[in-house]
Amino acid sequence: MTQVATGSVRFDGVVKKYGEVTALKKLDLDIEPGKLVTLLGPSGCGKTTTLRLIAGLEMATAGQIHIGGEDVTHLTATYRKVSMVFQSYALFPHMTVQENVAYGLTVKSTPKAEAADKANEGLELVGLAGYGDRLPSELSGGQQQRVAVARAIVLEPEVLLLDEPLSNLDAKLRRHVREEIRQIQQRLGLTAVYVTHDQEEAMAVSDDIIVMNNAEIAQKGTPADLYEAPSSAFIADFIGDANLADCDVKSVSDGMALVAMNGQTYSVPTRNSLSGAAQLVLRPHSLGLAPPDTPGVKGTVSYAAYLGKEMQYTVDTEIGPLFVISPVQAKPFRQGDAVCVKIDPTQARLVAS
Repeated sequence: MTQVATGSVRFDGVVKKYGEVTALKKLDLDIEPGKLVTLLGPSGCGKTTTLRLIAGLEMATAGQIHIGGEDVTHLTATYRKVSMVFQSYALFPHMTVQENVAYGLTVKSTPKAEAADKANEGLELVGLAGYGDRLPSELSGGQQQRVAVARAIVLEPEVLLLDEPLSNLDAKLRRHVREEIRQIQQRLGLTAVYVTHDQEEAMAVSDDIIVMNNAEIAQKGTPADLYEAPSSAFIADFIGDANLADCDVKSVSDGMALVAMNGQTYSVPTRNSLSGAAQLVLRPHSLGLAPPDTPGVKGTVSYAAYLGKEMQYTVDTEIGPLFVISPVQAKPFRQGDAVCVKIDPTQARLVAS
């Protein structure tokens, strides 16, 4: 199967209101063809509303929506070249797998033989060749989700929409299916918009991530950009685990900030021109634990957990509780131990308080 067309998505000042409630503030958005972009954020942030506006399942209160350069603002879902993969799979239990995949094609009056051929191509693409005669109830959850993906892509959409597609799967299966979805998207060169609340999932599949909060975009960038250069404390705390510690910025020069914290000074890389009160982002993996007579931030272990490949600690310190992840040691620290938390300033990041 080859993708015949893939489209861009653009929002120009799009607003969505339900009565007096603003579900989406004035939103400007540009998604390039062939990219997988994830909408990520807490519940109620506007990500699902944005997806439904692209799909044509909701109509914009104001602004314009373009797909593949065409103004589709006032077109319903039937007339938009998009396909959606739903959280619940939405497979017809009385139809075979092949009939489910071919359903959208038959609705569009595609000849039965052609629809069957395309359905078989779709099933082969998602690794389910030979499963066409089975019923959905005879498949695992991961296989059912792949059927839903096949049903969407056989329609050859300009944009593929995925609404929390892995939320019903267990953790190990989620990893496997997300890899398959990403490989299919890249192989076909599909433009895809993916909604999830799972940060790890978003970072694993995305070209770009759009983090939303309070019905607007908080930051957009590659997974690495968002993790390494968060624009705010909210982004730092939402993308991966983060400790936020109050500090005072003394000066900024040539991309480095001199900050004071807990009576010590650190030279920290920064893209900001902050001064005065700010916060240091301290990632758990960048912190280390040492005996209490070592230079650093003094504290006491309040929680220690062995996770096989790593140890996780919570340490009550002079600057507040710190979450620390470290390799397993021959003699790990235990709850109640006095320790010193070592900070690597080259791994710290600076955000406004």
